[in-house]
Amino acid sequence: MLVAWFVLHALTPADVVAKTKNRPDRIPVVVGVAEQVDAPNLLSAIGTVQAFNSVLVRSRVDGALEKVVFQEGQYVHAGDLLAQIDARPFEAQLHAVLAQKAHDESQLANVERDVERYTYLASQKIYPQQQLDGARAQAAQLKATVAMDQAQIDNARIQLGYTSIRAPIDGLTGARLVDAGNMVHATDTNGLVLITQVHPIYVSFTLPQDALPALLSERQRGTVTVIASNRDASQVLDQGALSLIDNQIDPSTGTIHCKATFKNGREMLWPGQFVSLKVVLAVQHDAVTVPSTAVQQGENGTYVFVVSQDQTAELRKVAIGPTNDGQSVVEQGLSKGDRVVVEGQFKLEDGSPVSAVDHPHRSH
Repeated sequence: MLVAWFVLHALTPADVVAKTKNRPDRIPVVVGVAEQVDAPNLLSAIGTVQAFNSVLVRSRVDGALEKVVFQEGQYVHAGDLLAQIDARPFEAQLHAVLAQKAHDESQLANVERDVERYTYLASQKIYPQQQLDGARAQAAQLKATVAMDQAQIDNARIQLGYTSIRAPIDGLTGARLVDAGNMVHATDTNGLVLITQVHPIYVSFTLPQDALPALLSERQRGTVTVIASNRDASQVLDQGALSLIDNQIDPSTGTIHCKATFKNGREMLWPGQFVSLKVVLAVQHDAVTVPSTAVQQGENGTYVFVVSQDQTAELRKVAIGPTNDGQSVVEQGLSKGDRVVVEGQFKLEDGSPVSAVDHPHRSH
């Protein structure tokens, strides 16, 4: 019993506290592994989807709208009939100018026969030359009249053709703006329907002027790929190509206006829609990447905490390149396989003991 008492009381409370202080607690952290991959250099932007072409269909003549034959939201092709205007007044006008031309042509034929007769008689000194000249002038005048009649016929046929309102482009119709039975005029500003071309389709966006050299360099090498996603970038909507780099920088914002063209085969892009964009520049081969959450910013620059073999945290300065899809390219300071802290850095200092839990593996 005496031996047991001695063992239990050999360490005083002060000794226990001292030993606890000499064994520092380990800080729990989550770590990820620096990987070596082919990392694309991406430029991020927010874009607005725009119709490739957009046409407000208007009447080109005045008249009563007899019928509307398209359905709202229908896909139409160029030349498809959309609406019909009462054509009877235009048909009557065409018949009138056709009759006028026939009348003038008959007069011309009669005068031309007179010219032939007067020419022979004048050669025989039977008919005065002055009257022959007058007949020739009258014939030329009637020829001009017939030509003017033909122009009026052509115009009347054009006006008659305008009574059939047809789609000028392939695209989707919007809401019907005028109902059948209403009078329409060539001067109307509201039109009959808006048609938008969505195959292909544009996305308009801006990039910082500092990105222009890399953008131009990539375009010289070939097609610049642009990926469109929904607003939170959780779903890819379509992949297209850069089609416009504007010819001047906006001095008020320091940005350059660009456009990308998408085939939009699945119709995931819609005019007026806001989308997230990734402009794919040159791929950086065998780049060392880490989760972006590992990268910290301090007074002396950018750094990460690397977990060493003895389970302590080492503060290491790094040079960071492009950051995309939650991964940052480390240009200097890390090697493939280094374990970096991705969660729990706020408690760490250089040399802090840690208890590391692996971060879930990131699939590529």
